[in-house]
Amino acid sequence: MFRRSWFLAAALTLSASALLLAQGKAKLVQAHLKNLFPAAASFSAKELLPLPHFKAFGPDGKLLGLAFYTTELEPLERGYDGPVKMLVGLDPRGVIAGIVVVQHVEPFGKFSVDTPRFAQQFRGKSVRDPFKPGDDIDVVATATITINHATRAVKKSARRVAVQMLKPEDPR
Repeated sequence: MFRRSWFLAAALTLSASALLLAQGKAKLVQAHLKNLFPAAASFSAKELLPLPHFKAFGPDGKLLGLAFYTTELEPLERGYDGPVKMLVGLDPRGVIAGIVVVQHVEPFGKFSVDTPRFAQQFRGKSVRDPFKPGDDIDVVATATITINHATRAVKKSARRVAVQMLKPEDPR
């Protein structure tokens, strides 16, 4: 009887902990989405088809854009020491609303992808822009591998979403 009660208590504790963790993660995702689309009144749950994404809606219910994780669309793009997980916002015209660096294991991250300047330089870029480090993307001398791969992940995933999910229009 004691063992059964102990197992039940342990299972309930683990379930409650998992629920709290999931709620915390959901709030963090909502905060990241709001960062990308400040004018959004609501966001969809994550949709998996045709590609994994979230939708951002304005107060009038109009689609403001799509958000997606680079690591889900371009899993082979890795920085110096592993993947750089970024949430990218893309408006319906194919223009990047912003990016949020969600997770990385880079030893030089504080000098490259963690800086606000890294994320800000993508805002307003069209999927048709070159995304060339050293040209239209700033490169930090100590983190060129990470910057190159992170930039390529944003470019490739944004272009993939634009081609498969957006109506063709002039992006500017």
